[in-house]
Amino acid sequence: MYRVLITDNLSPAGLKVLEDNPEIELDIRSGLSPEEVREALKSADGIIIRSATKLTEEVLKDQPRLKAIVRAGVGVDNIDRAAATREGIVVMNTPAGNTTSTAEQTIALMMSLARNIGPAYATMKEGKWERKKLTGTQVAGKTLAIIGLGRIGLSVAQRAQGLEMKVIGYDPFMSAERAAEYGIELYKEVDELVKHCDFLTVHTPLTDETRDLINAERIATMRPGVRIINCARGGIVNEDDLADALESGKVAGAACDVFTQEPPENRRLINAPNMLATPHLGASTDEAQEMVALEAAEIISDFLTKNEIRHAINMIPVSGAEMADLKPHIELGHRLGLFLSQQTKGSLKNVQIQYRGEVAEKQTKLITSSFAAGLLSNAFEADVNIVNATVFAKERGIDISESRSTEAGTLSTLISATVETEDGKCSAAGTIFGQDFLRLTKLDEFYLDAYLDGNLLIYRHNDVPGLIGYIGTVLGNHNVNIAHMALGRLQNQPGGEAIAVLNVDGEVPEAAIAEVSSHKEVSCVKLIKMPPATAPLSWLQ
Repeated sequence: MYRVLITDNLSPAGLKVLEDNPEIELDIRSGLSPEEVREALKSADGIIIRSATKLTEEVLKDQPRLKAIVRAGVGVDNIDRAAATREGIVVMNTPAGNTTSTAEQTIALMMSLARNIGPAYATMKEGKWERKKLTGTQVAGKTLAIIGLGRIGLSVAQRAQGLEMKVIGYDPFMSAERAAEYGIELYKEVDELVKHCDFLTVHTPLTDETRDLINAERIATMRPGVRIINCARGGIVNEDDLADALESGKVAGAACDVFTQEPPENRRLINAPNMLATPHLGASTDEAQEMVALEAAEIISDFLTKNEIRHAINMIPVSGAEMADLKPHIELGHRLGLFLSQQTKGSLKNVQIQYRGEVAEKQTKLITSSFAAGLLSNAFEADVNIVNATVFAKERGIDISESRSTEAGTLSTLISATVETEDGKCSAAGTIFGQDFLRLTKLDEFYLDAYLDGNLLIYRHNDVPGLIGYIGTVLGNHNVNIAHMALGRLQNQPGGEAIAVLNVDGEVPEAAIAEVSSHKEVSCVKLIKMPPATAPLSWLQ
């Protein structure tokens, strides 16, 4: 008999799933203190929580019976995932439960903007009858731009098409062919997308890349009278810039369900003209709460009684001995994915990974998943790891294939990956020296020996005398220290095409990159940011 502890309110439908399972005993207790939760977990095989219960390192430490945590919802900020991993506890969430409700909230806000529902109701309460002043616009025939084509973005697209809207979209991890299957015209750049829409909605995670994604510069290029909706995360749309655009009339209306601070203390955006605000209601429906409860109950039941792991965000089903052996290879795969994610441009189409030598005899699917996690790590709000990365890739129409050969070449182990996008191909290969030293051994057609950690300044150039000295001087003038340099050239003689990878300490100023780029013999400069040499993967801590 497995015991499942439930410390937060859960829909009766979810409870019934567990009550009907003869192998599960329920322990329902709400309002527990952290100390009481810790004590209750000592006799639990699994726990289902929502947002109220906080599972900290102190609560999770030394819980030998606890096998799984299921969060009835998407966010897992109230769970110390690293601590759970160290304790051997699988953490799972329910990412699909609120998709429909959030998509409907987006459509509801869009329709309300188009027909001035908010101000119309406000004037009616004031005893006014302002039909002419509140004339709206129909959505049929209009163009809706969707940034982020995950579950919710695609659900919004489906509903918008039912309203006879033209849907265009941007998602760097979806192919044009896959988007076309959903009736979406895919754009390669956000800057181009925003010029061609009447309505715009964002459905991306909040990352360094998406923070202030919609800002004053992009709003300035939009059509006059555009309407903007944000039901994703506060901070994706710059709130001050949006308020400016509403006050100037550039943006005809905006609707936000999420804010940088919740509840917001700065009321400027909320009080701006033609602004519609709701208090983060995207998942606040009876149906969404029931769906996440059902999903949570099914996930923990299947895990405990069938050894099935779904939507795990921190672990993989592999023994400790296997993990110790695979760890450096998984790390290498992940770093190659991170590296290529910053090297490539355009929508991903397919990935080919080749394992050669000793690594070909290991569980390469785990390494492939780790590579995919690195490649897609900045594309999703949910944690992307070796459990879910290939699933996310498949949903985006990205084909990942692998081949293996046990024949060893110059190196005993070699992992090579080629990523194809709409703009072309990029490839990289790496190896492991000893147990800890990860190396980049090939970039496209160039052979070299570079470290796969820290900041990498990569420049393509003609192999002419004096260039290395020039680069070193430029970086020195900007107080950038070169820790390691690796050079590769197509021909084993001077004068031809070449590439250099510099491992540098600290940040490289934009001015330094611009100065390097200005040299007539330099054709391309990129700064690649990798984890420090000693930084472990979050799910291997």
